[in-house]
Amino acid sequence: MSLGQDIGSLLIQFLFSFLIIFVMLRFLLAWVRADFYNPLSQAIVSVTNPVLVPLRRLIPAIGRIDTAAIVLMVVLQFIEITLIQLILGRPTPWLAIFIATLFQLVRLGIWVFIAAIFIQVIMSWVAPGTRNPAASLAWSLTEPLMRPLRRVIPPIGMIDITPMIAILALFIALRIVDHLAAYA
Repeated sequence: MSLGQDIGSLLIQFLFSFLIIFVMLRFLLAWVRADFYNPLSQAIVSVTNPVLVPLRRLIPAIGRIDTAAIVLMVVLQFIEITLIQLILGRPTPWLAIFIATLFQLVRLGIWVFIAAIFIQVIMSWVAPGTRNPAASLAWSLTEPLMRPLRRVIPPIGMIDITPMIAILALFIALRIVDHLAAYA
């Protein structure tokens, strides 16, 4: 890979990953019904609205699922992988790119949950009991995952080990996805 190809790939990954993460966060925060008036939620909405609002006119939601956001994530990820393959000079069949797109989005979703748990844990150590926008969104995002675990896993003294178990489970899920992707 030449330096130009490497830099081109990096720029494409940076730009598209930034956009996809914002759309994914908007989808997930709406799905868990996080606080819409949180300043971080408002920032995510302001970044994603220019594309999602017109797209929602064409692709309506199905129940609580924002299908326009899902379609946008798939399209953006598909374009990213396609552009990188073109830069690298590797012609790839569309079906292979589509399958890679789905695996990449699942991986990104898992990483979003891992990051949210880390943010939640660090904020509980640094500033316990304070009202922080990032901690509030992280709690909203992770609570559907953590609540069932907390019912099963009791705290050890004053220490809640549920985040460690959740992160371990998410890393196992990442390994499973990577394993499936290798054989797809």
